[in-house]
Amino acid sequence: MTNTDHTPRAEPLSPREIPDAAIAMLDAEGTVVGWTRAAELLVGYSAGEVVGRSAAHVLPPAEDAPSASAFAEQCRAQDGWSGTVTVRHRDGHAIKMTLRISLLWGQDAGTRWLVSVTDIGTLSSGASNGAVRESLLAHAPIGIAVYDPQLRCTWVNDVMERHDGTPPERRFGRRLQDSLPAVEAEALEVVMRQVLESGTTTVHEYRAWSATDRRQEHAFSASFFCLQDADGTALAVCSMSVDVTGNRRARERLAILSEASTRIGSTLDVMQTGQELAELAVPLLADHTLVDLVESVPFGLEPSAGIGKASGRPHLLRRAGLASVDLGLLELPWMREEVIHPFPDSLFDTALRTGSSYLEPVLDTHSGPWVNSDPVRTQKVRDSGVHSLMVVPIRGRHCVLGLALFGRSEEPTPFQEDDLLLAEELVTRAALSLDNALQYARQRTAALTLQRDLLPHHVGGGAAVDVASRYVPADMDHGVGGDWFDVIKLSGARVALVVGDVVGHGINAAATMGRLRTAVRTLADLDLPPDQLLAHLDDTVRRLNDENEEDAEAQDTAPTVVGATCLYAVYDPVIRRCALARAGHPPPAIIDPQGHVTFPDLPAGAPLGLGLGLVPFESTEMELPEGSVLALYTDGLVESRDDDLDVGMRRLGAVLAETGSSLEDLCSQVIETLPTQAPADDVTLLLARTRVLESAQVASWELPNEPAAVSIARQAAARQLSEWGLEHLVTTVELIVSELVTNAIRHGEGPSRLRLIQHQVLTCEVSDSNTSHPRPRHPRILDENGRGLFLVSQLSRRWGSRSVTDGKVVWAEQDLPSVAVAM
Repeated sequence: MTNTDHTPRAEPLSPREIPDAAIAMLDAEGTVVGWTRAAELLVGYSAGEVVGRSAAHVLPPAEDAPSASAFAEQCRAQDGWSGTVTVRHRDGHAIKMTLRISLLWGQDAGTRWLVSVTDIGTLSSGASNGAVRESLLAHAPIGIAVYDPQLRCTWVNDVMERHDGTPPERRFGRRLQDSLPAVEAEALEVVMRQVLESGTTTVHEYRAWSATDRRQEHAFSASFFCLQDADGTALAVCSMSVDVTGNRRARERLAILSEASTRIGSTLDVMQTGQELAELAVPLLADHTLVDLVESVPFGLEPSAGIGKASGRPHLLRRAGLASVDLGLLELPWMREEVIHPFPDSLFDTALRTGSSYLEPVLDTHSGPWVNSDPVRTQKVRDSGVHSLMVVPIRGRHCVLGLALFGRSEEPTPFQEDDLLLAEELVTRAALSLDNALQYARQRTAALTLQRDLLPHHVGGGAAVDVASRYVPADMDHGVGGDWFDVIKLSGARVALVVGDVVGHGINAAATMGRLRTAVRTLADLDLPPDQLLAHLDDTVRRLNDENEEDAEAQDTAPTVVGATCLYAVYDPVIRRCALARAGHPPPAIIDPQGHVTFPDLPAGAPLGLGLGLVPFESTEMELPEGSVLALYTDGLVESRDDDLDVGMRRLGAVLAETGSSLEDLCSQVIETLPTQAPADDVTLLLARTRVLESAQVASWELPNEPAAVSIARQAAARQLSEWGLEHLVTTVELIVSELVTNAIRHGEGPSRLRLIQHQVLTCEVSDSNTSHPRPRHPRILDENGRGLFLVSQLSRRWGSRSVTDGKVVWAEQDLPSVAVAM
């Protein structure tokens, strides 16, 4: 036998090496008494050829090797031997092996040797020179036990006692139930019977308590071999076990971290992230976990610069997460969102100030300054049985965001350094999610602020409609969108109702919404019909897309596509008619005074910016009884993750059919029917109940197309104003009527019409058949003409013109006193 490498070490043995080993049992004189199939496969000798013969038959000694008796004494003195040897195969060739000899003790104080041999050539080049080869050659603490066919222990080495604390005299002649928990013993005996029956080697992991610390559970990996006698029958089963607690903990840590990647940060809600961290840690790492965030964090704000520094300012925390194996065990503040005041000089306060983690393997609840600062809570901790604690700060990029507390009471093993490393890794992953959520919250807050600032703060329908509205932003995951609504007062007591939805979410969508709302208001001042207004708005959106493409080319980035839907309606309370047109937007709901709900089939039109101008927009006009309600909305109100548009429209119609409610109450009832109060898209609702002007509030006259019409119009206007009690406006209105009627006669064809409307203002309208619109001029001193419209603009609060089917209408408005006739 040649010893070419004999280097004792204390490295752990990998359990993967043992199944490849060939096992032989020798008596005290070196005679083979047991042989395995693996040994036969390795060296070619069957059990019948080697059992009962000297081991030297297979392991020929070298010339300089000590005698067998001397070598046996050397092994006894060292409790075994390990090294590299050359083994002779049955066919005569030599095999370089790693060999380990372990000393076994029997019930009668006799000794035997267990020899395990592994072919170095079967190991990979890296393994043969690395940790595998080193650990195999080392004096690693391998526990060895031999059991007879009745599974009673007959031979054992000293290491087994160190593994589970059971002395040899309590093992001999007994089965595993006397040294292992019943469940583990039963599982191992099933494996041992299989090995005896099949003769194959099997690896199995089991748990046992440490001999030095009964509170510490260890994991062992055992390899079981069937020892055969000379006839090839099962003589005994041999187990070789190694402590793999470290390996098992590493696997458990990897499993926990892998689970953390899917369970922590599933939403952009910082409070939910805190709860996810707490729930993951229990019971995998701790019996109790608390997650407290600096009070500003749940509101989407980063902590001030003083947090995490020794500023002396008191810290306030808000409980974001809690989990426990028994929520009733600790009588602490277990309510989420509760404000927590860390007492000064405690581990918690110190961790917030320093940003460093703290491990208290054995929690001292009887001394220390924090005990005196809060004796009531300290007593509760003492009564709860929490004996080990870890405090880990949640660190963001610029500051400390909060604390995570891990405690053990049911688990007797105190926290160790590797537990703290795992806790810090979990908290780091949660901190990344929290930091992302904070960044998103800041962007969402900015977008929401912009959105709300760009939406009308107060809407009024004048004399035409009563209105109410609601806007609900999208949830945190989807972000603020580009929904908008508007109510625009037009000339002649009319009103425009608008609702729109910009494609996309975020601050860009909100900014685009603001631009489109401004464009709609500008176009509405031109008094365009709904279809023409949408056509001009479509041109605006396409220009925005052209600008985005040019910017993208200059910056070598992908262009941002702007798209939107819109519904535009104009209601006239004088004739009770409403004209509507839509661009890819859901149709409005119309509720008559009896509560019947209809969704009129309007031409859909293409979404703004996406139709390439190929699909014309069409207006539809309908008559609405007084007291009818128009409901304009965005698709977020009727679409959801689970329901399609038809389901949402039926739900909306059912709520709108409930008559008798005020518009404000009706808005609230509609919003309450949403499937979730955190919708995936913005929700916008605009309700308008129609009003009708009384006949006494409107007066009109047909005028001939001749100069005498001017005098007729002045006299008619003066009489009507006197009837309305507006004599103080007679002079001004006469001048305005004179100029407008004169222009109609001079530039128009056929008869003209004068109409006075008394609503919130006094409107004077003159219509003619000429389609061209007047433009004001600034005449020179010697010019005789061109001062008419200039004079009208000076005398009116505002004036303008609009197209109608058979010509145009030029109008001017006058303010009414507060004591005017009630509308």
